[in-house]
Amino acid sequence: MSKTSNPEVGQRAPDFRLRDGSDQEWALAQQRGKVVVLLFYPGDETPICTRQLCSVRDRWGDYSVTGAEVVGISTDSVESHKRFAEHHDLPLRLLSDAGGDVARMYGAQSLIPGKVARSVFVIDGNGTVRYRDVRPLGLFRPKDEDVIRAIREAHSEPVGSRQ
Repeated sequence: MSKTSNPEVGQRAPDFRLRDGSDQEWALAQQRGKVVVLLFYPGDETPICTRQLCSVRDRWGDYSVTGAEVVGISTDSVESHKRFAEHHDLPLRLLSDAGGDVARMYGAQSLIPGKVARSVFVIDGNGTVRYRDVRPLGLFRPKDEDVIRAIREAHSEPVGSRQ
């Protein structure tokens, strides 16, 4: 997983496996056929990240109606994710990228050494990146409307139409 691929829009999303806040394994390859949203964020219980993920929670009805699999990813531990999700009643799965390998693979690296960049990747049912928003400074969070629009657009690509 340490290989850097930094996928751009139109390229294949690199596969990975991570553990969530319930210590269950989650694999991108197992999501084939559905749109997947990867929300990379710097850390649990930090001010901007908390606002970002609570905004997703508050708009969860809009996200869930799309049928997309939405996951948050940071370098925090499984235990930290569990506490963070419980504390803020977060409906999305939080994945632990403890070594930062997946963030590096996706080019979701902050200008601050060792930190994950606030980033969004929307991947269609064929495994192709359809939307990419990487913010190396991470001072501003992505707008939910932009992510939801990207999910809808990713649904327009018929599954199986690309290699």
